[in-house]
Amino acid sequence: MAIAENTELIDHFEEFYCNEVGAFAQKSLYIDWDDLYRFDQNLPVDVSLGQAQVRISSRAIPLLRPRQWPDHPNVHATTASHLSTMSDYSDPDWLRSRIRAILAFYHPTCLDDHHGGFIPQLDTETGAVYDRESKHLVATARFTRNFALAYDRFGEERWAEAATRGVRFLHDQFRDADRGGYHWLLEGTTAVDSRRFCYGHAFVVLAYARAAAAGIPNAVAHLADAWSLVDDRFYDPGQGLYRSVYDPDWAHASSYRGQNANMHLCEAALVAAEATGDRQYSDRAATVAERLCVDLADDGRIWEHYDSDWTPDYDYNRDEPTHQFRPWGYQPGHHAEWAKLLAVLDSYVDDDWPAARATDLFETALMGWDDDRGGFYYTLDTDGDPVVDDKYGWAVAEAIGAAAALAAHTGEDRYRDWYDRLWTYAIDNLTAPSGNWYERVDAANEPYQTGDGPAVEPGYHPIGACDEALRSLCE
Repeated sequence: MAIAENTELIDHFEEFYCNEVGAFAQKSLYIDWDDLYRFDQNLPVDVSLGQAQVRISSRAIPLLRPRQWPDHPNVHATTASHLSTMSDYSDPDWLRSRIRAILAFYHPTCLDDHHGGFIPQLDTETGAVYDRESKHLVATARFTRNFALAYDRFGEERWAEAATRGVRFLHDQFRDADRGGYHWLLEGTTAVDSRRFCYGHAFVVLAYARAAAAGIPNAVAHLADAWSLVDDRFYDPGQGLYRSVYDPDWAHASSYRGQNANMHLCEAALVAAEATGDRQYSDRAATVAERLCVDLADDGRIWEHYDSDWTPDYDYNRDEPTHQFRPWGYQPGHHAEWAKLLAVLDSYVDDDWPAARATDLFETALMGWDDDRGGFYYTLDTDGDPVVDDKYGWAVAEAIGAAAALAAHTGEDRYRDWYDRLWTYAIDNLTAPSGNWYERVDAANEPYQTGDGPAVEPGYHPIGACDEALRSLCE
């Protein structure tokens, strides 16, 4: 640490660090400049304290909006080029610390000792719980996957216990033992929406598969059962793709078909293939991926919405461009996500198309990058112009994973360059003072406040980005 002449500053800062930040010593600590500038006007922008990286940022702790930087010759803003020189984003210890930071944000607050399972509704900046009752199938499955992955990586019993809790709650509370399938939404342990969404069932398969890989009790058997259910109820062998939603009694299937649920079933199948070594999973992943990324590709791009015979429906949700799961338009984030999945799938397929389409889709995703302010626009119209110009954290996380996978697969420097560029944007604009990621920011990269509805994203995408980077660049 650079020496400051003001001893009062040093004493104050050491006391704050030892008493308040000790539990977060592996995280990046963000400190508003004004809080320190009043003590010592010659303090450098970047200092270090043991294993903790300290970056003085214009984003305040804990809730204030960014302030103007002081007009002082020794102070300069942490620009993207400056930040990229401060961090090696492929350093395995740093990547593992990012995973731990997000896990620490949720755990143990997320453990619901009253109903069982998890509480995903935490304010991104403060960590305060704003809804203890709502439990979304997707959030519960993603929590389970996160904790199983953590146990696999770190070997700590608390993560095994959390993953076991998730497996148990999915099977005992979300699963409808009478009618088959999994409820979409619970209040406590009471089902309030029992529609059968393929999208949600894809994450159930993924959660069980990751838990099986980590050796969580009963996960292997539950994986086999869930896969059989999805295969029997949702899969259309004539199309090589999955139907999207049924009513609770499985009596009626919606005419809507969507690529998003199919993409996540491809993801789940790849994890299941790795966990079990069973070719049925990788074969199905290849079938679904080829249908959507090759056969149905629209001038190389992937449309989101289709009718019952998989004809593109270019009017679906045109009047709901901000829909949570089914927005109108092309999604750059999904093109990046497919690029990552195809790079992984390539090792299972004796053909050239997965690798070729992976690189093409990554380039297509970059068409949605904001060259001036960074970040991916949420959706684009058929001409490639932004429809919704908000930037979602999940899209950047998926692009980080894709860039890492393609860097390892191709050996090309441009993917490492994009990997660093994406991380720089994520650290500067998407990472909250708490260590968790903001769900979305606006066009100018100002974060939105945490919403008040049931949460579905308990750090799933940024943890996945770190995991893919570890796998592709470090292992």
